[in-house]
Amino acid sequence: MNLFSLKNKTAIVTGALGLLGKEHCKALSYAGANIIVCDTDRMKCEKFAKSLKTKSIGCFLDLRDEYSIKETKSIVLDEFKKIDILINNAAINDMFENPKTSLEKSRFENYPIEMWENSISVNLTGTFKCCQIIGHEMAKQKKGNIINIASTYGIVAPNQDLYKNKNGKQLFYKPPAYSVGKSGVIGLTKYLAAYWGPYGIRVNSLSPGGVENNQDKFFIEQYSNRTPLKRMAKSNDFWGAIIFLASDASSYMNGANLVIDGGFTIW
Repeated sequence: MNLFSLKNKTAIVTGALGLLGKEHCKALSYAGANIIVCDTDRMKCEKFAKSLKTKSIGCFLDLRDEYSIKETKSIVLDEFKKIDILINNAAINDMFENPKTSLEKSRFENYPIEMWENSISVNLTGTFKCCQIIGHEMAKQKKGNIINIASTYGIVAPNQDLYKNKNGKQLFYKPPAYSVGKSGVIGLTKYLAAYWGPYGIRVNSLSPGGVENNQDKFFIEQYSNRTPLKRMAKSNDFWGAIIFLASDASSYMNGANLVIDGGFTIW
């Protein structure tokens, strides 16, 4: 018996074209699952789905649109007849593209309500909607597994010193919406673990640490120095955690937040 096997399982991954979304898809496919690659570019989803080792399809999905989620559910059920795993990975991480305005615009006092609402609509409300619609289907099946992707910034506040240059000048402030949204995801995970548990559905969250992705060299050094392992995460560092949470290897794990951050949050 292979506790980590996902053979013949069907897994929906939202935000599947992102840096970590692709890795989650590859990890699940490696373990044998059929993947529904979901993001806002259907053609790119279909192309990426063809690159996976198992039977996989690409679907357009906009988490702000309840109809879009229901349509995705119908497509999956038509093709695979069941939904075993849902990974809520889609997220908006606010980026301030204009360096001249980013410092003032990112201050809490000036942070635009439109950016707050846009971020929360995907990161938290979108996760809520997916859990509600897909979780209901799992409840009818009397079995399912939901993995919500949170963040270390849902556990601890952003260290704003990380966003200074080597001369000590603040470049921008990490905005509040991402942290609040991810903290909410962890809370939602616990709520749903208790609510869906009697229906045979496990709900857990995964909180990744910072991932190296072409950031400024000084930022990488600063972040690494604040991490006991002295490095940022690689994009494939979460394969084991994803397979573990999605498989029977974690069959008695429910309502937990698995932190994979190189020790960032222990200091």
